[in-house]
Amino acid sequence: MALAIGLLVGSERGWHRRNHSEGSRVAGIRTFTVLALLGALVTTAGQYWRDDLAIGIAAVGFLPAGLLLVAGYQRAAEPPRRLSITTEVAAMLVYWLGVIAVAGEPLIAAASAVVLALLLHLKDTLHRWLRILDQRELLGTLQFLLLSVVMLPLLPDRDFGPWDALNPREVWWMVVLIAGLSLLGYFAMRAAGPRWGLLATALAGGIASSTAVTLSLSRLHRELGNPAMTAAGVLLASSTMYLRMLVVIGVLNPALAWDSLPLLAIGLGVLLLAALWHWRQGAGDARQAGERIAVRNPFELAPALQFGALLVIVMLASEALLAAFGQTGLYLLSVFTGVADVDAIVLSLAPRAGEDLGSQEVILCMVLAAATNTVMKAVYCRLIAGSAPGWKVLWPALLASGGMLALPLWQAFWGAGTG
Repeated sequence: MALAIGLLVGSERGWHRRNHSEGSRVAGIRTFTVLALLGALVTTAGQYWRDDLAIGIAAVGFLPAGLLLVAGYQRAAEPPRRLSITTEVAAMLVYWLGVIAVAGEPLIAAASAVVLALLLHLKDTLHRWLRILDQRELLGTLQFLLLSVVMLPLLPDRDFGPWDALNPREVWWMVVLIAGLSLLGYFAMRAAGPRWGLLATALAGGIASSTAVTLSLSRLHRELGNPAMTAAGVLLASSTMYLRMLVVIGVLNPALAWDSLPLLAIGLGVLLLAALWHWRQGAGDARQAGERIAVRNPFELAPALQFGALLVIVMLASEALLAAFGQTGLYLLSVFTGVADVDAIVLSLAPRAGEDLGSQEVILCMVLAAATNTVMKAVYCRLIAGSAPGWKVLWPALLASGGMLALPLWQAFWGAGTG
């Protein structure tokens, strides 16, 4: 295992300087392999002598190897060489991966070696990310990590408030889940960029915020001058909402995800087919519009707190309406909430399905919110972009919403009565 680790990481390092003359690099494939074997053999010898001191012996054996690498770096850093200690640090790590391989954790050592080789090879990609990342995006990412990794575990994990409806840790974990998905879609959109065209950018941006993509494309319609392409982008962004819902439901309640899959698949399929049809009708590329789609960084502190407050309101309202009006109150709340957002109703009801709420009732509430949100995005497109793209979006939206709602509405309002 140590031999394989050295060869893997050494091959990656040697490949980058394969055209350089012999002796012009501090460490290549042979040096990396020898370092991994050195760590393995020193640790093995220490285990034979005294097992509890094997790691300490390996640390002593590391000192001369580390000093040689430092000396090599000093020579390599002399003008006009560029300053970089990546290879030297990687070589030091390979020594310790060889130690770990014979110290009882060969799989951890192997996995770490693969990750190390991948990180080393992705140098240009990682540097490109840093060049395109702006200050607000970096700050938003750091805030996301602060509030998810640091603060989330500190919140109390018990029920508070009326009907014991609020668990601070669970509420904030749901906020982190939605923000994480949005952040993933946002950076996917930024990575895709205009070179992949408007549709790919709309698809990735829809994961972050399908409403934001809808508004951006609707405003850009006059510049695009292509109603079919505008409609295709809006429909494609809207379709990602259903994929996002399935992911969230699957995390919160896997059994409910399977039950809701057929209905959400109807909405997803109708919008995707309509987007494909309009794209072929438009027969355009519109790459220049990809970089014009405006989606804000989805994790900034103020919007995250606002969404958390909305989620708390929806949770309390669902309990109050359920107590006062039964299932009808939840259906009205779903429609009202769906005008602006789908995530809140999904997060508040999905964990309760199969417990104090029936699965079919929860699915109907989520589908009502999704249908309302889909139709509202079509209305936004109609009002902002005009009738040509607006009608191309509105008819598929109505068809998708009607297809999703037909069966659960029949079961909820007529099936039970006739049964």
